[in-house]
Amino acid sequence: MSSQSKIELMSPAGSEAALSAAIRAGADSVYFGVGKLNMRARSADLSPEDLPRIASLCRTAGVKSYLALNTIVYDGEMEEMHALCDAAKAAGVSAVIATDIATIEYARSIGLEVHISVQANVTNFQALEFYARYADTVVLARELSLEQISAIAKKVQEKNLRGPSGERIRLELFAHGALCVAVSGKCYMSLAQYDHSANRGACFQPCRRSYRVTDEETGAELVIDNKYVMSPKDICTIQYLDKITAAGISVLKIEGRGRSADYVEVTTRVYREALDALAAGTYTPEKFDPWIAELGKVFNRGFWHGGHYCGVKLGEWAGAADSQATEQRDEVGVLSNFFAKTGIAEFTVRRHAIKNGDSLLLEGPTTGALRFTAKDLRVAGEPADEAQPNDVVTLALPRKARRQDKVFLLTPRG
Repeated sequence: MSSQSKIELMSPAGSEAALSAAIRAGADSVYFGVGKLNMRARSADLSPEDLPRIASLCRTAGVKSYLALNTIVYDGEMEEMHALCDAAKAAGVSAVIATDIATIEYARSIGLEVHISVQANVTNFQALEFYARYADTVVLARELSLEQISAIAKKVQEKNLRGPSGERIRLELFAHGALCVAVSGKCYMSLAQYDHSANRGACFQPCRRSYRVTDEETGAELVIDNKYVMSPKDICTIQYLDKITAAGISVLKIEGRGRSADYVEVTTRVYREALDALAAGTYTPEKFDPWIAELGKVFNRGFWHGGHYCGVKLGEWAGAADSQATEQRDEVGVLSNFFAKTGIAEFTVRRHAIKNGDSLLLEGPTTGALRFTAKDLRVAGEPADEAQPNDVVTLALPRKARRQDKVFLLTPRG
């Protein structure tokens, strides 16, 4: 574990590449889903068979591993839920994240640590006391203010509230990433329109689209400032970490199990830097803008700085259907070879000419996400300033990569 602070930084791992990226970027823990009983089932890229390898990789890196089993569960799925808990326990997964009481009770019955999901919408100390019978860590609702969070944390200390492990209950909070218009994500809009439930990890996100408000009697349309009236901006708390940690939060969580390895690497790296600066006494306002600019390079719907936690005004809507990342990524090739002794990679340029000085990105299951600047390009073995589509290129990399890693060109979004 690379952290110099006492705050645990938890990163999303929706794929092998994202898992590697999170570990390399300094995450203290990762969370992931396998199968269909998790809130990102539609974008899941991992299977139950991957659990032993994931848990082993995390243990070797000194990183905790958390399996998301946080959907509602029906009677016909009990065996599946039991099998996933059993597999997680056997693999040595650190804990399961759950909200359905059937999952919570079964996990506890086999001695598997439980974390309560944000889906439980824990907003008060009495609810926290109830869940402390089952769980050692509880994710608080995203709709709370820092004053409310602080009051809950003080009661945890005053009453010495402890979980099944005997340790004092830890409070967890989402620090960065997508927000849902529904309270703690409990939405039925996708189910009503498409028979695919958000509470089953299958949301089609109709809320992210633009809408018009029409008078059904006259047909007149009402003018609204923002057509994306159900799509909040992403939360960003990088400039409020001192206040959040002072309120009593022990775990900070980055949202994004459906995002790329590059998103995971950038967000984890930036929050790692900020938390370490906080621990070292060098967390200063001068660093906020560079951190925010770096976070803005990868997927985002615009930033709602501080969100509900900091009492920022409501109405922070996305204003666009797609990402507002300041960088665009275009795939330019796939590594055909990597020569470990010299650190040289080889690939054929498929599209988008590249040149010395370009910003490039590698993504792969083991590599994770590697950003670097192209230099010393060679085309067909000869020095070159530029490579065109169909050229066979070699160039030096700052660290080890693998065959089949994808190569992307990063350019400012226009």
